[in-house]
Amino acid sequence: MAARVKICGLTRPEDTALAAELGAWALGVIFADESPMRLSLERVVEVLAAVPEGVERVGVFVNADLREIAEAVEVCALTAVQLHGEETPGECLEVQKRTGALVIKAVPVADSQSLERVVQFDTDYILLDTYQPERRGGTGEVFDWSLAAALPEGFRSGRLLLSGGLTPENIAGAARLVRPFALDVSSGVEATPGAKDAERLRRLFENLMKAEA
Repeated sequence: MAARVKICGLTRPEDTALAAELGAWALGVIFADESPMRLSLERVVEVLAAVPEGVERVGVFVNADLREIAEAVEVCALTAVQLHGEETPGECLEVQKRTGALVIKAVPVADSQSLERVVQFDTDYILLDTYQPERRGGTGEVFDWSLAAALPEGFRSGRLLLSGGLTPENIAGAARLVRPFALDVSSGVEATPGAKDAERLRRLFENLMKAEA
């Protein structure tokens, strides 16, 4: 399987350091105004200070102004931008051109028709998350993974990030069924909103490694 792990919704430097130590492929911070885990530029610099070279530094935005995104990429040394709103394919391309960062486009999944949107976006990665009309991500709810598993194998292993309700208890099953490029985890390893639980983080990586072995 060899699925990578992205830990998102980070708000504390110690959580970032532990996730990186455990082998996270990417670490995410949130800039969206609507999120209780939103951080200022200054705080993001502190939270990501311990990220080693080679680990992706991801900023999550929702319908943000291009200038705001570009400033965050520069100030916080982000290597990837996750667009979690109603951004169009053209807007995603503009972010790519303006920042030079990798672009992850989030697509909410309610049913099989939701996946028809995937082909519209020529971004580096596509993130599939659970559709929830009142929240964008971090819902802690799982969608029907068989929908993702039905996508072409080359797309899944090369560009797909699977999100939505992933926990230490179900991470191995998700990896086995979908075989995505990466698994995106946030609320499933939290002690309280924004604060990661060190034991749950460790268990997440341990369970995934056991399944891969």
